[in-house]
Amino acid sequence: MATLVSAGIGSGLDVSAIVTQLMKASQGPMNALTTKQTAYQAQLSAYGTISSGLSQFRTALSALTDPAKLATVTAKPVDDTVLSATGGVGAVPGNYSVEVRKLAQAQTLVGAGQTNASAVVGSGTLTFDFGTTSTSNGTTSFTPNGLGGKTLTIDSSNNTLTGIRDAINAAGMGVTATIVNDGSNQPYRLTLSSSSTGEANSMRIGVSGDATLSSLLAYDPAGTKSMEQTSEAQSAELTVNGVLVKKASNSVSDVVPGVTLNLKKTNLGSPTSLAVAYDTEAVTKAVTGFVDAYNKIDKSLQDLSKYDPATKKAGALHGDSTIRVMRSQLRGIISAQLTGGASSFTLLNQIGVETQTDGTLALNTKVNSSTGKTKLQTAIETNFSQLSSLFAANGSSSDSQIRYTGSTSGTLAGNYAVDVSQLATQGSLVGQGAAGLTIAAGSNDTLNVTLDNINASITLTPGSYASAAALAAEIQTRINGTTAFTSVGSAVSVSADSNGVLSLTSSRYSASSSVNLAGNAASTVLGGSGTATQGTALMGTINGVAAIGSGQTLTAATGDAAAGLKITVSGGTTGPRGNINFSRGFAAQLDQLAADFLGNNGSLTARTEGINSSLKRLSSAQLREQMHLDTLQAQYQKQFNALDSLMSKMNSTANYLTQQLAALG
Repeated sequence: MATLVSAGIGSGLDVSAIVTQLMKASQGPMNALTTKQTAYQAQLSAYGTISSGLSQFRTALSALTDPAKLATVTAKPVDDTVLSATGGVGAVPGNYSVEVRKLAQAQTLVGAGQTNASAVVGSGTLTFDFGTTSTSNGTTSFTPNGLGGKTLTIDSSNNTLTGIRDAINAAGMGVTATIVNDGSNQPYRLTLSSSSTGEANSMRIGVSGDATLSSLLAYDPAGTKSMEQTSEAQSAELTVNGVLVKKASNSVSDVVPGVTLNLKKTNLGSPTSLAVAYDTEAVTKAVTGFVDAYNKIDKSLQDLSKYDPATKKAGALHGDSTIRVMRSQLRGIISAQLTGGASSFTLLNQIGVETQTDGTLALNTKVNSSTGKTKLQTAIETNFSQLSSLFAANGSSSDSQIRYTGSTSGTLAGNYAVDVSQLATQGSLVGQGAAGLTIAAGSNDTLNVTLDNINASITLTPGSYASAAALAAEIQTRINGTTAFTSVGSAVSVSADSNGVLSLTSSRYSASSSVNLAGNAASTVLGGSGTATQGTALMGTINGVAAIGSGQTLTAATGDAAAGLKITVSGGTTGPRGNINFSRGFAAQLDQLAADFLGNNGSLTARTEGINSSLKRLSSAQLREQMHLDTLQAQYQKQFNALDSLMSKMNSTANYLTQQLAALG
């Protein structure tokens, strides 16, 4: 408000006090607007608290919404200096005897010493291949592993020892280069180490260009060896329950189902025991976390909407229908029975999670007198694999070659029939006869490859190959190392049968999957013309509706109850293939409900947007009311100032008349 002027000058009238009192009497509408504003701001803050609580609720549920996070096991070796172990999905409880015979190691090569690391070495092209070195009857051979070769150009920008080191490291080709100073007269030595362990990751380094570069870096296990091998490529060897296993890495994840072994040292002759068991502690912790998270969000909703008769104070959202509906929906999920049949568990109380009289949850820890176990312990020990589906969105198939792989928020629980009308296949090319094993430079060393409708040319390494398998590995290496194919995710596998006939198969499952060869080496490697077979796309129905095929995955069509349901068909026959049972577990349902509350079209978003709109309207109304009060104050001020002036004049006239009358007397 504007500043009030002083009291009347000549009349003695207190204009300031009068206007102040009048303005106080006029504050009613403004006070009402302020009260509304305070209430809306309290509601907005309360909704912010709920939004934050729901986000924390979803974080807590994440431990249960992924089936893999609950269906885990513990794996504990007796001697953890030999190996460590980590349990995962699919592990079978039991005891395993493990003996580590060899540890996997990477190959290391060392070059001849150089006087100066910055001196020019030479220019040319380096070709790195990786594969297996073997010796038979005094003859050493090298067989590429088929994962692709790498090339690197050495020119004036990187033709020093330091430049070569940096170029190799920057190329990301699976080799680490360093320079070691050995203190001799020619101390600077380039060392190359394969980034991968295992006997199939030996290096072969081809050099084209300057002789100096070749004399430093060329390394062919079956030929010229300019570099010295200081550490050979070696695979890990171990026995598990007496079965000999060889692996490229010291991290072994596919020997004991669901368990990853990390080998540390050998224990030849002294096997250690590995105990695999269900991770009851992790499950109990996850279920307890679920109970606590639900109770926390329920209490938050209750506290913000309740009325306390003792203090006669109401929560900021007392009587709010949005909160009432939210609590009702949350409790509705908890008390309902799961449908769909993906899990043998359908109610939370089957594992000891029970609803209390006040609507909260509690984990029943009472021990059954006959079993000596709680409900949760019994469920873990007797039906562990079904627990994850009680909480997560999950599916089960009646066909062993069909697997549930995913769903969307729109996928409804249910039992859906699967019918496959066409299986997905890979494009392939099979030779006409035995492959020729002699490749000559410029004569029959070039293949024009068409893979998945992508074209590129490759050049085979000249030489006489020891076997059709060795030639197959060379072809696979060259194709899979070609950027045109790797950039689009295409790859090929090449194999040889007992008659030396080569087969090339695309890694893709689709109608566009194909392999074809041309060029001067085509007839040599194919033993003639060869027969090409185009791949086919996966086709079928889910719930009687045509599904979308991609690779080996079928996705249920939009608009159907099964919409978004994804299954993988790895093989089998065409025709009816049984059913997929899909259930949306309790944690998954609660997580989706919380996401809906928080979404752009959710009830919380709509309510907060409504409150913000009301606050904007109130601000506008307050501004208008303030303008009205300012105008009213100015009017009062003007009126009472005029009255003050008039009374002052009247007082002056009265005094004059009194003086005149006194003079007359």
